[in-house]
Amino acid sequence: MTSQQDNDKLLAAEAAADLLHDGMIVGLGTGSTAARAIRAIARRQLKIQGVPTSLQTAELATSLGIPLADINRVPHIDITIDGADEFTTSLDLIKGGGGALLHEKIVAVRSGQVVIIADATKLVSRLGKFRVPVEVIPFAARYVQERLAGLGASSSVRPGTVTDEGNLIVDADFGLIAEPGILGARIKGITGVVEHGIFSGIASLVLMGDNGVVKRFPQVSGS
Repeated sequence: MTSQQDNDKLLAAEAAADLLHDGMIVGLGTGSTAARAIRAIARRQLKIQGVPTSLQTAELATSLGIPLADINRVPHIDITIDGADEFTTSLDLIKGGGGALLHEKIVAVRSGQVVIIADATKLVSRLGKFRVPVEVIPFAARYVQERLAGLGASSSVRPGTVTDEGNLIVDADFGLIAEPGILGARIKGITGVVEHGIFSGIASLVLMGDNGVVKRFPQVSGS
């Protein structure tokens, strides 16, 4: 990662943290980009509660003094801030490079707003440059891979990865994806699949750092 990329991620993280205010319940994403947002949130010293998407995120937030809430004990989540492995201007995403896609998606769909932060290298015209992570129960791993092959994907079990729910991640290469929502539904329909990393129709806003400037998607009029 270049120093410019790192700076752009930090700018996007700070812009996302600026959207928060006291009293909010905030979904906290997982991964290196989301970690920048968590640190930016901590620096603001707001009176919020965080809902973590992984044990790793929970540990970081706790170390920074952000109070945490159990997702099953909150009535709603006001906003979630997370990263993405890639995104399009229509706000389709691939997530799950960090292995937390199941918890990330559960937190996202419970949120009033989902804000994605990224640098410009994550913007693509079509999803598929990054392989689609698929969380599967271990007992079904081979079967799921066979069914994914039937959908046109080569795949492999991610070595050394066990999710917080004790499942495996199968990374599936579909090439460029023409219809992310349809493909996502087909993957989810495979017995043994717990969740997949295509996030379609979930994100509200992407804040992208690009050479020192934060760009918004969808773009506002005149931008």
